[in-house]
Amino acid sequence: MSTRTNEEPLKRRERSPRFKARLAGVFVLLEGQTSLFGQLVIPAQFVVTGDVAATASNILSSETLFRFGVTLGLMSVAFHIVWVVLFYDLFDLVDRTLSLLAAFVGLIAIALQAMSVVLQGAPLTILHSGEYSSAFPAQQLQALAYQSLSFRAETYNTYLVFFGIWCLLTGYLIFRSGFLPRVVGVLEMLAGVAYCIQLWPPLASALHPYYLSLGVGELVLVLWLLTKGVDSERWYERTLALNRVDSQN
Repeated sequence: MSTRTNEEPLKRRERSPRFKARLAGVFVLLEGQTSLFGQLVIPAQFVVTGDVAATASNILSSETLFRFGVTLGLMSVAFHIVWVVLFYDLFDLVDRTLSLLAAFVGLIAIALQAMSVVLQGAPLTILHSGEYSSAFPAQQLQALAYQSLSFRAETYNTYLVFFGIWCLLTGYLIFRSGFLPRVVGVLEMLAGVAYCIQLWPPLASALHPYYLSLGVGELVLVLWLLTKGVDSERWYERTLALNRVDSQN
């Protein structure tokens, strides 16, 4: 009886954890789609491997589409910030230190993601450098634009490594939580392993595309959050237990 009495004020103060989980799922889905098209699908249509002149020509002939890709990339960064914060809010009661670490790793990943978007948009600035363009031959400007896209790809791969570390930490938190299925946590950790393979590009190339199948954990997590959310009762139970420990200390 006392548990229910203590639980009611908590439920009135806290927004439903199931709602938070589903909202996180929505933003994960939005971030994934905008990042996929904005930073992978659309840029791939412009780059001609090893041909700086053709790449520059493609960008200048379809500037609207190129800018749209950059815009989608910026949107993905904003969506990413929201769901990292929501995940921290959901899992800090499982392990505050580990959840905080995951949040910091997530923010580092987001910073790298944002940098990759900046580098993605740089070719337009370089190719439309105006008064400064006369100081460089056209071939050099084209080469600089192409090199910017190469740096963007490297930065994006580094972002994926930090995102993989976030997946490992979050998967472990899910596994320990009790309010999400353990198998979802295991699959999320396996997805983290797949992203972390980018640490060693030769290994990633050798295992491509087989290691990408491990990324199914991300899809499983998103679908579970959107359809089931979390077990609210178990979430409240953990919160009450944590509050009792804090009050005793």
